[in-house]
Amino acid sequence: GGTSLMDSKERKRSRTVNNDLYRSRVAEGMRNIVYRFMLAPFRAGIKLEEMATGQQFDYERQLPGEEKDEDAGQPARWIAPKVEMLAPTEFANDLIGSGDLVQIASNDTTIDVGDPLSGCRFVCAMEIAYEPRIRNFLRNLFRTNAVITTRPTKKGLDNIDFFNEHYGLHLIKGKPVRNHFPLDEKERESHKMRMSLEEGKEFDKEMEKKEKHSCLQFVRILEAEHFGHISLHVHLPYLRSDPESWFDEKQSEFSKRENQHIEPLMQALENVFLPIDVDTDEWNDERRKILEYALIKVILPELEQETRRDLRDAATKYAILDAGDNLRKMAIQGPYRPTALMGENRFIYPTSDLRMVGVCCSTDRREAMYLASTTKRGDLNDHLAIPSGQKIDDHKVRKKVIEFLVHSRPAAVLIGTSGGLTSRFIARKLGELIARATERWNNRLIQGAEEDDDDYEHRKRQIEVDDDEDEIWKCNVELVDDSMSQLFGRSVRGKKEFPDKEVNLKCAVSIARQGQDPLSELTYAWNVASDAGIFGTEMLYLNIHPLQRLLPKSRLLREYERVLCEAVADVGVDINCACNHDHLLGNLSFAPGLGPRKAANLKQNLSRTGKAIASRRSILRKRLLGPVVYNNAVAFLRVREIEQSDESLHPLDNTRLHPDVYHRNNWAVKIATDALERVQNTNEKESFERKSLEIVMQNSHEEVEKLFKDTKMEWEQHYGPTFDVSAWDPRINVPTYAWKDKVEELDLDAFARMIENTGLGKWDSHLQMIKWEFRLPYEDPRKPMAPLSGDRLFHLITGETDASLRPGLIVTGKIVKNGDFGSRVKLEGEIPAFIPLRALADEHVEAAEDIVQVGSVVSAVITEVKKDHFTVDMSMRIEDLKKAPSSWERPKELPVLDDYFDNAAAQRIEQSRQAERDRQIEDQNNRARGVEVPTRGKTGRYSRRACAHPAFRNAKHDEVDRELRDAGEAMVGEALIRPSSKSSDSLAVHWVVKAGSIKMIEVQESEKDTEASIGKILKVKEQPYESIDELLGRHISLMNDHVESLINHRKFLDLPEDEVDERLEREKKENPGGVFYYLCWLEMHPGYASLRYILSQKSKNYTIGITPGGFSLGSKVFPKLDLLLNEFKKNPRAMSSSRSTASSSATPKSSQETEVDSSRQSRWGQANSRPLPPPSRPPPPPPAVSRPPPPPIPYPPNFPPPPPNGPPPGPPPPPYNMPPPPTGPPPRPPAPYGAPPPRPPNY
Repeated sequence: GGTSLMDSKERKRSRTVNNDLYRSRVAEGMRNIVYRFMLAPFRAGIKLEEMATGQQFDYERQLPGEEKDEDAGQPARWIAPKVEMLAPTEFANDLIGSGDLVQIASNDTTIDVGDPLSGCRFVCAMEIAYEPRIRNFLRNLFRTNAVITTRPTKKGLDNIDFFNEHYGLHLIKGKPVRNHFPLDEKERESHKMRMSLEEGKEFDKEMEKKEKHSCLQFVRILEAEHFGHISLHVHLPYLRSDPESWFDEKQSEFSKRENQHIEPLMQALENVFLPIDVDTDEWNDERRKILEYALIKVILPELEQETRRDLRDAATKYAILDAGDNLRKMAIQGPYRPTALMGENRFIYPTSDLRMVGVCCSTDRREAMYLASTTKRGDLNDHLAIPSGQKIDDHKVRKKVIEFLVHSRPAAVLIGTSGGLTSRFIARKLGELIARATERWNNRLIQGAEEDDDDYEHRKRQIEVDDDEDEIWKCNVELVDDSMSQLFGRSVRGKKEFPDKEVNLKCAVSIARQGQDPLSELTYAWNVASDAGIFGTEMLYLNIHPLQRLLPKSRLLREYERVLCEAVADVGVDINCACNHDHLLGNLSFAPGLGPRKAANLKQNLSRTGKAIASRRSILRKRLLGPVVYNNAVAFLRVREIEQSDESLHPLDNTRLHPDVYHRNNWAVKIATDALERVQNTNEKESFERKSLEIVMQNSHEEVEKLFKDTKMEWEQHYGPTFDVSAWDPRINVPTYAWKDKVEELDLDAFARMIENTGLGKWDSHLQMIKWEFRLPYEDPRKPMAPLSGDRLFHLITGETDASLRPGLIVTGKIVKNGDFGSRVKLEGEIPAFIPLRALADEHVEAAEDIVQVGSVVSAVITEVKKDHFTVDMSMRIEDLKKAPSSWERPKELPVLDDYFDNAAAQRIEQSRQAERDRQIEDQNNRARGVEVPTRGKTGRYSRRACAHPAFRNAKHDEVDRELRDAGEAMVGEALIRPSSKSSDSLAVHWVVKAGSIKMIEVQESEKDTEASIGKILKVKEQPYESIDELLGRHISLMNDHVESLINHRKFLDLPEDEVDERLEREKKENPGGVFYYLCWLEMHPGYASLRYILSQKSKNYTIGITPGGFSLGSKVFPKLDLLLNEFKKNPRAMSSSRSTASSSATPKSSQETEVDSSRQSRWGQANSRPLPPPSRPPPPPPAVSRPPPPPIPYPPNFPPPPPNGPPPGPPPPPYNMPPPPTGPPPRPPAPYGAPPPRPPNY
């Protein structure tokens, strides 16, 4: 990003300089001189334009306004003029001698003092470069011949391996640019000339698919370039390149524009600029110099930038559409269908409103797990908290859960996957408890064999029995993706709806609601406006598309809005439910014809009347909507029958039919009466019409049931009991001739023609809709929410993908148990792994204890990922460790390698890496045998570590520092750890105190297993920690707490020290008798604060350090900031051997303040008296580290700031996340192996 900005500024500066030079050269008369031997660019542009069409140019052509010229129509006007009898040097000398050409000494590199005509050539070259016709011709020719080449940077060579997501993008060589753009009409028609109509359609689809793939690939290339992994070049094909090292950035000579194949462009320019008849070679060389300068120095650089920009725009368009498709898949996911209904077809037995229980499992041991029961409409009915420290296996907890389930009787219990492997464990245990609870309820009226009459009656009284006493309660448990729910739990709307509830409880409520209607949760997230009044900003927190962080947010939101509008239009909106429940109002906002404001106004008007909407007509009668808005939106608003209503519901008010077809025009009623062959009774017209509609709709529904049973029976007769009940769709699986309902007997096409002949318009589509609404009134087009399984379930539970956890990856873990068949290992993130006995060593192993001990940390290579069992097989054999990454199977999830990928170059890079790996393994074996291993010149360089912790980076100081600074506010309070270059037994912690301020903390390691491993003991100033998580939890987190208390203190000013001093001096002048003080940051030293005060005329300061134990001043450490200030106010001149300086000092090293009598009365009271307590004030907000975890996708640093409620939740924590001790804050969610730390998108 920074390099691109610098390049852009350099180009602007160069363009400004060129313009100034051009104006000065024209003023010197060089323009008139050059056109004595060059054709005017505008005429050359006209010739190029006509030649491009394949026509023969007319040299007698006259331009408008030339009719009166004497030489009008002369061919010489269209040919470059000649200078007779003089060579270029003689021509220039004559001009200099006559004074027409003035040669001025200049520092300009474009002017050659020994070449008098160089300035003239510059003027002509600039006019050629900016002639629109020439530029357009060359642009089209450039795109026809241009190619894309990518080369790995030094960082890319270190990080991109065979399984990296950017592998295959870093060595693309000479891929044609035209693959990223659609074919023009002429080229497309030429390809389709000999094709049939169907073949032409297939060709168009194939071309569109190819273009889409190339455009999405280009976005990924831009992503890799943004991360600094590759450099992208758009250029003409190179004339030569070294096949061995073309990708090496140091070998850049061949990539100069002079080495590009510019012959097609030069030939086109020469065809119009060089004279038709023969001229001397010297003069033609002068003309070629002008063309080459214009082409190489001006035109090509700008065409490269234009093409790159157009490639980015085309790729962005497809990426936004692809993101919209991903959101559409989420939006058209139907409500969860419990197992009890899976044996029934959804068109016959729709998924009605069901009670659900949502479960949110916390990854923080200090937080409770919540079960939330919701009503059929999604309102919170009851909840149960299982406090931290209590296990679901405990007898008391089991009893509470069973009673809660019996009281709630949900159709399903949905558990969020954000709890990781804990969620899977809870799901298994809840399944057992649900079986107990359902058995207890279904047998509630049966007296047990060992139960006496009193106990039986007491148990019956304890169970709440509703009117449906014969109900057989069935329930199942399911794991669901709760990323939307985690967002709700920490959002503004969550705080507004449940201001006093815990975050995990709000998440549990949202999980239950998501099972009832996923679309409503999406529209609910959209329906909250940001501080800038922009709707939908919460949607940007969801990981909808892997490339969304690179896309323009405004365009992405417009696409999301369009997708949600289409989804709501397909599904429809229950107007009464939407107006009575805030979490369902979002659906009403997306109803076509409405919007957020009209929907809110409709809800307000309805609440003012105090009654529900009984029919569609009542919307107009009560003036809830205007006539125009009503006409646009009413077909998407369904009205269900409600109890205690004075008005009866029209049968078609709960269909997709517009009232025009059954109220104003009465087409639906006529179809119903004609199908029944009934004669209308004029005395009871309305009841007759409704009765006819009800009979026809009932007949059509019965026909749907009959067709389903017949289809199932016929299938089972031929194929046995393998009929897929859920997949049967009457619109698709039933041919027209099979329908035998009443409405099918009518000729609706003839009826439509009759209506059209009467001049009422075309109603054919409406009549067909009437037929299908009779059969399937307001059927839900969405398929039920599919249960999680396979790769998706594994990813949601562990946070790992095929790219981050796959065979061939070397990871570290802790031995937890040795058995007869091998060793069990616990990877970071609690993922279980197993090393078979035969894979512990290359030689034969009798017992696992001979190789590894319980508690030891080992490094091994993954040989198989068993996703169904959530476990990993590993090997410690040297043979497996030495395998090249390319010898392992490439995961299918990773992108397919491009056809223009240079596989030979990739193999050469891999061979050099393999040699380095072999050397490291050899060194490790030598150390194990006690053989001294040379340092191999590592002095001054960091030693890479085998650590997969998400906060660890095998990088240099500048790289880690840049990563933190680029993230801006998102990383405040976070810390990254890297190997220190001081020694192989030390680490360096980069702690972001505030945006742009990073403090370095040195960590000493001890008890290391190998040079590449992390020490078992980490020390910061003699304070030991046993792991990185403990270091972050007990050191960095506590300092973050103190930073929060500092910046929220009443005396803290977030201003530079000079401005604080000015404020102190100003207040001192206004009140000379007072002593004023403030706290601020010490800008020159990150992690230090400054206590600045003024006693007389000049302000002074004390330097305050921030430590895990509190605030340090001199040799004292104060656990609270107010205690330090109280000590300061006793006597500001002498604070327990503290050191103070004048405000002009910029370093923590202070000069000693003159000591005074400690018994002297202070302006805050007696020195020996107890200090007054600070004024009451609300407690500071929670520390940054207790905020919810951010999502795993790294976002560019130029995003807007996050909303005031903090970043949204991230996905389930991936492996390698060991929980901190109870005294520390919750751990940060780790990213996949080797991935950058999670950064929330800032808006």
